[in-house]
Amino acid sequence: MPKKPADTIDPRLKALGLRSPVVLAPMAGITDLPTRLLVASFGAGLVVSEMVASREMVEAKPSVRDRAELGADVAGTAVQIAGRDAFWMAEAAKTLAGQGARIIDINMGCPAKKVTGGLSGSALLRDHDHALRLIAAVVRAVDVPVTLKTRLGWDDDSRDTAALAVRAEAAGVRLLTIHGRTRCQFYRGRADWAAIAPIARAVSIPVLANGDITDAATARAALAMSGAAGVMIGRGAQGRPWALAGVTHALGHGPRPDIPSGEALARMVARHHASIVAFYGSELGGRVARKHLGWYMDDAGTPPALRKRVLTSPPDDVAALLPEALAVRERRAA
Repeated sequence: MPKKPADTIDPRLKALGLRSPVVLAPMAGITDLPTRLLVASFGAGLVVSEMVASREMVEAKPSVRDRAELGADVAGTAVQIAGRDAFWMAEAAKTLAGQGARIIDINMGCPAKKVTGGLSGSALLRDHDHALRLIAAVVRAVDVPVTLKTRLGWDDDSRDTAALAVRAEAAGVRLLTIHGRTRCQFYRGRADWAAIAPIARAVSIPVLANGDITDAATARAALAMSGAAGVMIGRGAQGRPWALAGVTHALGHGPRPDIPSGEALARMVARHHASIVAFYGSELGGRVARKHLGWYMDDAGTPPALRKRVLTSPPDDVAALLPEALAVRERRAA
């Protein structure tokens, strides 16, 4: 069989509207709308919203309503929902599709105790029949593609996600993302990309590999070991919103990103900071933005004293400090 050209994206991904096989992972408290828009501006196959609790979304609790300014109608965006009740999952999907969501992603992978304790997220890996009821309800509720993000299994004695994947495909799921750990591993150890391969072979829909993929080298290794059609990157994009575009380029699917440095980097970070503060309001936005500022300064190698000044300054004073705080990256690269 002739080898397909390196710049050919899997047609199954193209059919879902993905522009590349490199996708931004949903990360609670991190991949808010300002951050997703920034990552998307460099180039990403798809960006996925923070997980939204389905019932709370429908009942429009203020905290969820704020976070649900999801940019659902922005091209290249999927909105992720979670829950334990088929009715509320379906209603949330309908609400979001009505807001313009192009893709609805179902979370069955979150390992957090507050999620699994409510029988949502990866707790559903212990009850495939119930998981399928939720999937079927969401698929029936909307006309847009439905995708699923999950893990290898609940624990090492129940790595049975291939069986769930087959049933999910039959129910109408159009894409699977598999994090290469069990729920009981949380984020410990290394992601087992090879264990994704049997799942990818079991279905005809595309599979994305997730877990410990941070750059081109790990993306290539994950693709080779998993047989997946693409990769999902989370922590690798923290403080490096151009990272997905860089991996996309290295895999032969897009142009080399223009990575800012010096004053251009300071201006970009200042805009990101300002957009977060505007999105959440000054007090909460200032707190949320600190983690992003910290990641940018990690990458820059900012001296500790200056780093502390940036992180403890009022939001209105941050922009003036950024040229000095982020200049180290340019000097290190020189």
